[in-house]
Amino acid sequence: MTQPLLLNVKQLQIAFGENTVVHGVDFTIAPGEKLALVGESGSGKTVTALSLLRLLPDARLGGQALFQSREGWVDLVSLPERSLRGLRGQEIAMIFQEPMTALNPLFSVGEQIAEVLQLKQALLRGEAWAHAVRLLGDTGIPEPERRAQAFPHQLSGGQRQRAMIAMALACKPALLLADEPTTALDVTLRSQILELLSDLQRKNGMAVLLITHDLNLVRRFADRVAVMESGHIVEQGAVAELFARPRHPYTQRLLDSRPARDVVEPAPTQAVVLRGEGVRVTYPVPRSGIQGWFRKGRFVAVQGADFQVAPGQTLGVVGESGSGKSTLALAALGLVPFEGRLAVAGGAWGRDTRGNLALRRAVQVVFQDPFSSLSPRMTVEDIVGEGLKVHVRQLSEVERRARVLEALDSVGMTPARFPGLLQRYPHEFSGGQRQRLAIARALVVDPQLLVLDEPTSALDVTIQKQVLQLLQRLQRERGLAYLLITHDVDVVRAMAHQVIVMKDGEILESGSVDAVLGAPRHAYTQALVAAAALSDRAFQASSAP
Repeated sequence: MTQPLLLNVKQLQIAFGENTVVHGVDFTIAPGEKLALVGESGSGKTVTALSLLRLLPDARLGGQALFQSREGWVDLVSLPERSLRGLRGQEIAMIFQEPMTALNPLFSVGEQIAEVLQLKQALLRGEAWAHAVRLLGDTGIPEPERRAQAFPHQLSGGQRQRAMIAMALACKPALLLADEPTTALDVTLRSQILELLSDLQRKNGMAVLLITHDLNLVRRFADRVAVMESGHIVEQGAVAELFARPRHPYTQRLLDSRPARDVVEPAPTQAVVLRGEGVRVTYPVPRSGIQGWFRKGRFVAVQGADFQVAPGQTLGVVGESGSGKSTLALAALGLVPFEGRLAVAGGAWGRDTRGNLALRRAVQVVFQDPFSSLSPRMTVEDIVGEGLKVHVRQLSEVERRARVLEALDSVGMTPARFPGLLQRYPHEFSGGQRQRLAIARALVVDPQLLVLDEPTSALDVTIQKQVLQLLQRLQRERGLAYLLITHDVDVVRAMAHQVIVMKDGEILESGSVDAVLGAPRHAYTQALVAAAALSDRAFQASSAP
């Protein structure tokens, strides 16, 4: 007996102008089923989901997307706009990747949820508000009566995502489209939101189309998975079966993209590239009431941090958003005022900017998002060579170009592979290639320490692995020290020798990776490791013969 269907997509095509981005895909979803659509950026998975609600105003659609509505079967591709508006939010709802941009900043979250109920359920204002508060409570937001009156910017990232889930589920839809619902969250919040979605899905009996590039998320959540590459579904099937015996090379490549530990212990040495003693960073914040007229309060972002990094060693700094890890990195770079002592390559940061110039050459930084950290108005030659103009001024133009080419070659970017490389601009490269350019820019002045601020979190999983392997190779060849800022426990395991765990500006635990992550003592570290361990167990289960 065949299983009844809720959604039956047949030969769906999506084109923008002359460019076809989705090429005749087919998939089905049964009532209460969880289907994951997996692929890297540009694979077509998000536009496929958006096309089901026709949220792509400039797109040309073909094929069919048959949906079993309360009134019977309808084709979402050809359904009149007025009828489709009746389905949006009512029978098919969507949650987006970044709730801060999806929620209206001018209205409280309670008002936004109540608006859906007033429009779709015809509830009176008071009834809609009371229901909105109940929905917020159902998603696990503490003090829902008070939080309902908060604006999006007054909530944490996890609370904003919960509010958006409450809004999506307000009308108890039959199908939920979830576009990267946990990507913008920390590892512990990801686990919490995933558990919430699973509980609500079981409670409401709704089907879910999950859009993601996170294979661990798929292993834990989905019943079936469809793998997309370049607008084609290359493979689909039950999660356990497909992950245990992938047939398509692209699926195999995705499954092989988890970062592997490749750490070589540096030779014993007394030398220290970076040492922090009692590092404290505070920011002024306005006081409430009349006191705010006379003086500001102080927010402690980093409280008395002690740490050190030796040549050839990686110190991982792990923690959730707001833990102080990025502020610690800024202090190490001499970019924010701090108390205590920070010594780089034997010299301490001081107030004399000229005296700091030599230290700035010794410590360079690679930021999270290469698209925003590379100037769109500068060529590759100008971007990579800029540091030489500041720190090695005596070089001639020919010598400077040779150094630029050497740095680019060290990260696998050569004119032979990329004709006209030096005169190209950042937008002409992929995300992974842009991050390689950012690494070359940092390397060109021969630093002793690289501060890596979430260097792979903005990249697809296969590209993440390539960039991590590049950083590991450069460390072995050059003896570089790394200060690695991340919230990803897997990245710390793959790269770091030592690790410190931060929360609310304090270092809770520090030591070797094996000691801290293998036998965590603090409850917060245990929660971080447990969240990552769920993914590890799922990976091992799905990889078992």
